[in-house]
Amino acid sequence: MVLLGAPGVGKGTQAELISERLHACQLSTGDVFRAASCDGADSLSAALKEAMESMRAGKLVSDDTVIEMVRERSHCLSCRFGFLLDGFPRTVHQAEALGEMLADLDVELDAVLNYTLPIEDVVKRLSGRRTCRSCKTTFHIEGKPPKVEGVCDKCGGELYQRDDDQAESIRTRLQAYAESTAPLAEYYDKKGLLCTISAEGDPETVFGRTTKALQERLGATM
Repeated sequence: MVLLGAPGVGKGTQAELISERLHACQLSTGDVFRAASCDGADSLSAALKEAMESMRAGKLVSDDTVIEMVRERSHCLSCRFGFLLDGFPRTVHQAEALGEMLADLDVELDAVLNYTLPIEDVVKRLSGRRTCRSCKTTFHIEGKPPKVEGVCDKCGGELYQRDDDQAESIRTRLQAYAESTAPLAEYYDKKGLLCTISAEGDPETVFGRTTKALQERLGATM
C-alpha cells in the first residue's frame, strides 16, 4: 500500500496503526531522513549523502535520489505481510519507478490511500505544534500539551514553534504539495487503486474509515 496526504493530515499515524494491525513492513522516507541526520556521514549511502546535502542547502531532493534511497530498501517491498509506503512516491516519475521495482519483485500494489483534510484544519494542526530544542520531542498545544507550558515533559528543554510550523509557511507548503501530488492522485485513480479517506477527527475515527475502505477494497477483514 501507498499512503498519500498533505503534511499534517496524520498519514504517519495511520501508517503505524495499519502496520500494527496487518504486521506489514512500514517504510517512511521521513523516518529515513531523520535517522540519517543523526548518523555520521561515513555510514550513509551515496544517495542519502546527496539527499542530506540538498536538504541542508534548502533544496528539494531530486526524484532520482529519492528513488535510489527506496531501491536500497526494496527488501521491505517483498515483506511476507505486505508493505506500507509513507512519503513515497510524491511524483508520477517516482510512482513509475516504484511500479518497476514491484514488477522486478513480482509484487502487486493493492491500494493507494489518499488522506484529505480542509486546508485550515491542517493549518490549525501544524501551527499548534511545539518542538523541544534539546531532544526534538513534539507536542501540540491542544492535542498533546506539555504538563508545564513551554517545557518538555521528556527532558525539561525549552519548547518552541519551528519556522515551518508558522501559518503562512504551512499554507505555502500545502499549496506546493497540492500542485505536485494532484497528477499523482490522478495517476493512481486511473489505475483503479486510489481510495480517498477523510482525515477529519481523531486517529481512531480515521482508522475506522481506513479499515472500512481496505475491507471494501481488498475483501478481507482487518
